[in-house]
Formats: sequence, structure tokens, C-alpha cells
Amino acid sequence: MGEAIGNNKIKEEKLRDIVRDLNEGSDIRKVKKRFDKLIRHISPEEIASVEQSLINEGVPVEHVQKLCDIHVQVFDDALKKQGKSKVLPGHPVHTYRLENKELKKRLRGLKQSIKSDFLSKLKDVKLIELHYVRKENQLFPFLETVGFTGPSKVMWGKHDEIRALFRKIEEDYNKGDHSAVKKETSSLIKALRNMVFMEEKILFPTSIRKLPPQAWSAIRKGESAIGYCWIEPGNLWDANIVGSTVSESAPVQVSEELRNGDDKISLDTGALSAAQINLLLKNLPFDMTYVDENDKVAYYSEGKERIFPRSPGIIGREVANCHPPKSVHVVEKIVEALKKGEKDQAEFWIKMNGMFIHIRYFPIFDELGQYRGIIEVSQEVSGIRALEGERRLLDW
Repeated sequence: MGEAIGNNKIKEEKLRDIVRDLNEGSDIRKVKKRFDKLIRHISPEEIASVEQSLINEGVPVEHVQKLCDIHVQVFDDALKKQGKSKVLPGHPVHTYRLENKELKKRLRGLKQSIKSDFLSKLKDVKLIELHYVRKENQLFPFLETVGFTGPSKVMWGKHDEIRALFRKIEEDYNKGDHSAVKKETSSLIKALRNMVFMEEKILFPTSIRKLPPQAWSAIRKGESAIGYCWIEPGNLWDANIVGSTVSESAPVQVSEELRNGDDKISLDTGALSAAQINLLLKNLPFDMTYVDENDKVAYYSEGKERIFPRSPGIIGREVANCHPPKSVHVVEKIVEALKKGEKDQAEFWIKMNGMFIHIRYFPIFDELGQYRGIIEVSQEVSGIRALEGERRLLDW
């Protein structure tokens, strides 16, 4: 349990009673009435800690995810009274809040626009995806380093629910089913507003309390790899000054001396400098991610062919935490099969944003047969699939 309730066993047990009652389907109004006095004085971190403890005890993440909105309803009055933690423009939380403010503006007109310019407005609202991807790839990894894994498991699942609603609305709109679109748009607006509430009243205050300044500096420095929606972050909060002390959780960077030096590294079939290796990997015509033998992300290629979002925050992260909760068990199954040598690769292909993406996983073993990790390779292959006939070297 978190610090906020760890020192008060009576309050802790009462909070757990609330959650147990909700989990068993008790009426929200009755729960509110029964615990009225306690609920009035609960903090964001205490709510987050209760949900974290459920996950630690083995309650399925999907179950906590379904109850998340209900928990917020019960604690709604107390959360609304919470003041905002003050952060300067440029701090990641300040940026998240600016994006939420812009999102709320756009939601006001979305429901009324179903028969007029609806798809363009929906597309504009859908930019919130960048906000969620930054949370998943930058904020969540640092929360995991301090043992606060609940948000990355529960909130990622809520993000995916919102993504599914966007897809369903677009599908039904293209079918001309305006009745379904109207209903689904109402659900989408509600889900987005609930997410804003959970972020601003629970996630951000708790994150500010749990993460040290150096972690926020590393988060800020990696955000540009993903981007922002609708706004540009401020600059009063300077990540370089705040992060002048090196954080253990910050990604390891190749030193300038090594990057620019001419010292060669002997390889099986030649020798390359660190700068050459870095250039080679950056210019591969596909995405590559390397997960080491301890199931932690050790490297990803950062080139123009990048398909899936990556940012420095995932370096050192457990690979299972880099995927939505509903697919974690599949990822673990794949890793285990490749690690044991039961399979020599795992192969998938998907359609996304007009692309046909080929994804493959390959296990790596050293000369002694010891498992040393997995390479994930992703490539957009629409052009390759369309090839016909021949085109020889002399035809160029």
C-alpha cells in the first residue's frame, strides 16, 4: 500500500471495504452513504494505492479497469475538492493539462456535428492519441521504476477502450449508421472526459509526489520523439537544469567521444566504429527493437522508417509493460516459446492507417547456445506485396 494510507490501518481497512463492496456489485449510492465521512477526506494517492494493492494481490487488471470509473464516481466529491499541484510551463504535467484543456474545447462541438463536418472534427479529437502514447512510453515507465505499476496496467486498458470507440465510430459513420454513431459518440465523449478527470485528480498528483525531479527531466527530454497534440510545451521549466544530476532511470546515451571517434570495434565479419554502427542501425529500412535476456528493452532503432512509437523512456523497461494489458499474456507466451527454442520466430501482419505491416520476432543465442534476447522487426510492406514481374540491376 502507498505511504498515504500505510500509516493508518483503520482507514486502510475501511478503504478496502469500499473497494470490496464495489467489486461485489454494491449500489454506489449506498456505499457513498455508508462511508460518507471517510470518503470526504480521501486523497488521490490513497485511491491509486487501493487499486495498486488489488493488482498486487492478483485481481485481474481487466477487472480493476472495469471498476475504475465506478471508483471515481464514489470518490467524486472528494476528488473535486483537491487543488491542483502547481507546475511551471514546460513540466510534463503542465503540458498534459494544456492538452486536456484543448480536448475539452473540442468535445463541446463534436456531438452536435454528426451530420456536418463530423469526420474532420473526430479526426481532430483523435489527436489525443499522442497524449496517451506519451503517457504509455514516457510517464508509465518511470512510474514502474518506483513500483507504481497500476496506471500502466489499468490506464493503458482504458486508452485501448477509447481507441476502439474511435474505430467503431469511423466504421459506422462510413456505413451511414448515424443512429449508432450518435450513441457511440456520446460514449466516447464520456470516456474522454472520465480520462481527463482520472488524470488530473488521481494520476498527475500521485505522479508528482512519487517521481523525483530527475525523472521528470528525463520524461520531458523524451517527449519530442512522440509529439504533442494541439499545443507546444512551455519553457519556464527547464529539463536540462532540473536534470543536471544524472538519473539512474534515464536512458544511457552514447558519449560524443565514442560517437565521433574512429576506434573500430571488431565484429565477426569486419570492424566498424561506434559512429558507423549507430548510423547503420538508424538507416535500416525497417524498425528494430532489441529485448535482452532479462526481458528488458535494451535498444530501438530511431530512423525514418519507424512505424510504432518509441521514446527513450522505454529503455530498461520490462517488455511485458510495453504492451496493452489484454495482450501481455500473449507476449509472455511468445517470449517463453522463443527463449526455450520451441519456435525460431513469431510472425504477424496487420493493416493500420493504410499500411500493411509485417512484424517478426527472432530469438538470439550466443556461440555457447545461451539465450541473449529477442529482436523485433517491423516493416511496412505494401510496396513489396504489390511487386510483379522482374526489375533487374541493369533496369535501374
